[in-house]
Amino acid sequence: MDHFNAIIGQSPALDSLIRSARIVAATDVTVLLKGETGTGKEVLATAIQQAGARANKAFITLNCAALPESLIESELFGHKKGSFTGATTDKQGLFQAADGGTLFLDEINSLPLSIQAKLLRFLESGECLAVGEIKPYKVDVRVISATNADLNKQIETGQFRSDLYFRLNVVPLELPPLAQRTEDIESLIKHFLALFENAHTLTAPKFSKQALKALKAYSWPGNIRELRNLCERLSILLAGRVIEPENLPSEFTTKYISNTPATTDFTLPENGLQLDTLEADLIHQALNRTKGNRSKSAKLLGISRDTLLYRMQKHGFAS
Repeated sequence: MDHFNAIIGQSPALDSLIRSARIVAATDVTVLLKGETGTGKEVLATAIQQAGARANKAFITLNCAALPESLIESELFGHKKGSFTGATTDKQGLFQAADGGTLFLDEINSLPLSIQAKLLRFLESGECLAVGEIKPYKVDVRVISATNADLNKQIETGQFRSDLYFRLNVVPLELPPLAQRTEDIESLIKHFLALFENAHTLTAPKFSKQALKALKAYSWPGNIRELRNLCERLSILLAGRVIEPENLPSEFTTKYISNTPATTDFTLPENGLQLDTLEADLIHQALNRTKGNRSKSAKLLGISRDTLLYRMQKHGFAS
């Protein structure tokens, strides 16, 4: 079984990343995954773990930004009963729970400096110290970490230890943003639509060529996670439909429309015009040409049906 099949796409940037990840998976080396939010760092970490010698051992994930500093030390390293208020029993930390397996530390850039020192100690000696204990314990844990921040800048500002960075960054793997692998968008859409068709028992929608062009022109600040969310939304709201650009949220079509050459020879008169009058006249022409069919009229005008209805009401057309 190829565990890297979970990473969808065939773009050159992705192929290069997966080749490196396969090599890394066969070793026990510490790995640092870099990339923007939503690029799939946890998916890659899981593939690396599943393809390696620790595949049948524990794989534990911690988002370092999800816990306050007062709790994260106990969460990672455990604590002794009575070591602080509320510590009514001994607690096993995630390092102990992951013994023999892998610990994935997401958003490592959010780890407090005090905890960074204890993580460094583990990476150098294999030793951990539970809160309230004086005797360290040893565990065999592979650490894979991930960040969406520039750790070099955090080192400059004193937010991240340089010695820890060098320990974590033995093998860095950088995930490309979706905007740099637009050739993978169709494969990802196909994957997500099939996923949600099964999950929601609804007929999957289809994307027109124009809608796909609009998606490929988009900047994707939320990367694959944003595309996944869009596919789920459209799978539910427009099940079985053909998705056109006007069915997409406005942020997905702005750049596409601005990059699409105009298809009219209209020239603005030297003395100007009344835009509202022109708009009303164009709506009137479209309705006449389609014999009052509002969906067809909206398509002729390049707007959604809802927008047409709003503008008809604005200009006083009979409903």
